[in-house]
This record gives sequence, C-alpha cells and structure tokens, in this order.
Amino acid sequence: MKTFALTLSAILVWGASFIASPAQAAEPKLQGTYSDWAVYTRAEGNDRICYALAKPEVKAPANVKHGDIFFMVANWKSGAAKEQPSLLAGYSLKTTRAPAAYVGSTKVMMYAADNEAFIESGNDEQNLVRKMRAGADMRVEAVSARGTETSYVFSLKGVTAALRKAKSACS
Repeated sequence: MKTFALTLSAILVWGASFIASPAQAAEPKLQGTYSDWAVYTRAEGNDRICYALAKPEVKAPANVKHGDIFFMVANWKSGAAKEQPSLLAGYSLKTTRAPAAYVGSTKVMMYAADNEAFIESGNDEQNLVRKMRAGADMRVEAVSARGTETSYVFSLKGVTAALRKAKSACS
C-alpha cells in the first residue's frame, strides 16, 4: 500500500500546481461540486483517476502559514485504488509523528510521506470513508517537519454525493 500511495502522491496535485508534463498527464477536469466537496478526474497514461476533494474550514494554529491543504478520496479506473483517503499538505510532514484523522469518536492513524499522509490498512481506509459518510466533520492532526503541531477541520457536507460521483466516474 505504501508504494502505491507514494505513486498516487506523485500524480495527484491540485490545479495549476501540476508537475507532470502534458505528455504524462492531463489537467484535472471538474466533474461537479457537492456542497463542501468537489470531484475531479484526470487521465494518467491509460488509466483515469477520479477523486473527491475538500479544503479545510478551519486551520490551526492560525498564526502559521499552512499553504494549500486538501483532503481527498481517490479511485483509479484500473482498480489500483478504491476510495483511498489522503491528506495533501502545503508543507513537509514529520514522518516520525503519525498524522491522525478523527470523525466523531473514531480515530484512524495515518503515515506521512513528504507532504502527504495516507492510511496503511485497507480496512482502516474503508472504516474512515464509512465514518465520513455518516459524520458532520472530520479533524486531521499532523506535525510539520519543523515540529509545528497542526489541525484541520473539514466539513463532510456533500461528501456522500461526491464519493458516489468519484466512484461512478471511474467505473
């Protein structure tokens, strides 16, 4: 799972900050917005990536520069990943301090890889996505490579419809 997650992190980048050349990957295409979530698709070689994405409503601490922060749930048309949650941070994460996602009383541990965080276990991925569908908001806590403790609150309003659209776009 870690190898795939690192591959995913190399190609899932938001909008104008795309690193891939046009020959390698197409720009993301907005498929729809669902309250606080948006769905995008993007060609990657002979495959397609479809993902639901949200920005945090709250970033803490308020006195630091967070950069662009996103939480996404990705699907690959090839089936390489189905509903894979991840955090994309605007800074490098401390790899020795595991980020965590919380929905209600459920806590799911993640691992950091440069500026992204992923979930190791497929069962934990499914559990988090299930809780996201039923929850009102999600908090993600992480520590920057410099040691700054950060926290983000994402609204889950619209996530069920967004996940449904992202899944069907890659079916």
